[in-house]
Amino acid sequence: MKLYTAKTPKFVTWLFPALIWEFSVEKKQLFLTFDDGPIPEVTPWVLEQLSQYNAKATFFCIGDNIQKHPKIFEQLVNEGHTIGNHTQQHVNGWKVSKVQYISNTIQAEETIQKHLKKSTEVNPKLFRPPYGKLTPQLCKRLQKLDYKIIMWDVLSGDFDTDLSPEKCLSNVLENTETGSIVVFHDSLKAFEKLKYTLPKVLQHFHEQGYTFERITI
Repeated sequence: MKLYTAKTPKFVTWLFPALIWEFSVEKKQLFLTFDDGPIPEVTPWVLEQLSQYNAKATFFCIGDNIQKHPKIFEQLVNEGHTIGNHTQQHVNGWKVSKVQYISNTIQAEETIQKHLKKSTEVNPKLFRPPYGKLTPQLCKRLQKLDYKIIMWDVLSGDFDTDLSPEKCLSNVLENTETGSIVVFHDSLKAFEKLKYTLPKVLQHFHEQGYTFERITI
């Protein structure tokens, strides 16, 4: 399944400068992100791991999962994490029409806002495309809707069924640096590798003096 790189090549970030790949920060800060949740089998476990290090993160949620598991979504918000839009049904931007894609994104945003209504804190308008797949036209349309499109510079590969947990861990440890945006998934497919990798990543970088921050732009 190896059709990706653990470290986003610099030429890719230069080709698409309007997308956010990493942050330029002076402090030792990392930005952990989790895609595809929330689900009861995985997301509460992730929150437990994060809480041990007072770590904050950004969760790019699927609208359908928010509707199915509103209490877990509420827990995400109450524990101070940032919420991002990952479409309503995890749609592929290369396989559906622009109208369908934007409609699905708007539907997810409505779901997010409906379930954020009890929160007193303003949530930034963040978007991450499922599979990392967008077209230039979709980028422009999303930006007109005031989204900040958050990509990554480190991909753990936890979604890859052919990847060992040990390789998943090395993908993160060997490529993460100050300001990195790191992708994990709070999904059943990723859980085996996530259980192995996330506690070790948190411990390693905590011991190196890093803090784990949510995305707030």
